[in-house]
Amino acid sequence: MIAGKRILVTGACGTVGSELVRQLLRDELQAAEVIGIDNNESELFFLEQRFISNPKARFFLGDVRDRDKLRRKMQGVDIVFHAAAFKHVILCERSPYEAVQTNILGVQNIIEAACECEVEKVIFTSSDKAVNPTSVMGTSKLMGERLMTAANSNQTKGGPIFASTRFGNVLGSRGSVIPIFHEQIRKGGPVTLTHPDMTRFIMSIEEAVRLVIDSVALAKGGEVFITKMPVIRIKDLAEVMIEELSPKYGHRPEEIDIVTIGTKPGEKMYEELMSLEETRRSLELPQYFVVLPAFRCIYRNITYDYPELLDEKIKKPYISASEPILSKEELRNFLVQNRLLEANLSNHPDQRYWPG
Repeated sequence: MIAGKRILVTGACGTVGSELVRQLLRDELQAAEVIGIDNNESELFFLEQRFISNPKARFFLGDVRDRDKLRRKMQGVDIVFHAAAFKHVILCERSPYEAVQTNILGVQNIIEAACECEVEKVIFTSSDKAVNPTSVMGTSKLMGERLMTAANSNQTKGGPIFASTRFGNVLGSRGSVIPIFHEQIRKGGPVTLTHPDMTRFIMSIEEAVRLVIDSVALAKGGEVFITKMPVIRIKDLAEVMIEELSPKYGHRPEEIDIVTIGTKPGEKMYEELMSLEETRRSLELPQYFVVLPAFRCIYRNITYDYPELLDEKIKKPYISASEPILSKEELRNFLVQNRLLEANLSNHPDQRYWPG
């Protein structure tokens, strides 16, 4: 699906977007061209410098709010990966209309530009926060998914295949807890924990993006692909990081305290990747759950058949509270194998913002 294709990545400077660009430019995928757009001028400059010797890489300033710019950049494009979004929960709560402009209207702009330019496939990167949302950010991501499904359902002829991918925490990404814990440990503590029983799905950025790319080949139209992910307890993450990192900074693990500071407004104790309602129309594949559209395509009959189908009847929602939790040793291996203990701490804060 990638060989010989011209590919557009929105939000190319973000954690997911930049890794998408890196993987799509690998020689073995044989993409004809990879175009990255972002509204962050400085980061876009550095991203361009990183790939300056690659003749297949092209980078442009642009915003998903600008439909005309999207239309121009999608001319001749085959596949679109839409990764541009506002993702910080508190900032979206404080400025909900800005989240609507980018995370909802921006998705609709992508859809309209893709239809006009006759793109083959559009993959939207969503979030666990879209499931039973308790925040503006989560609600906007859910609306993005629904817009993609509706776009696929309402096409009267041909046109792009629209689908979404949904995954949980990408450890080590910007704003994630690992660099904060790392800096707190470097300074001798304390390490701040929201709640000792909080659980989360986790994945490395490399694996998350690889599965996003793989979903291009599977997408039939309107689905949400839910990546299967391991589960950790955040308290275990803090303890493992203290054990591994404190000697590197001249501290003894027992000297570094863990302080519980409580959950943020709207923050869940566990993570949800598939709701109970969605189980009634979901399938299981080796690496994904696939949530089929609640309303099928009006003008086309789409057959949702996939290779290696494991189960056609999903009996329970996919939530971190009911999934097996990695042992501390398994978590330690995950952190080491994915080089997540080698965080770049340049100017990274050691505090977490707590409103109220």
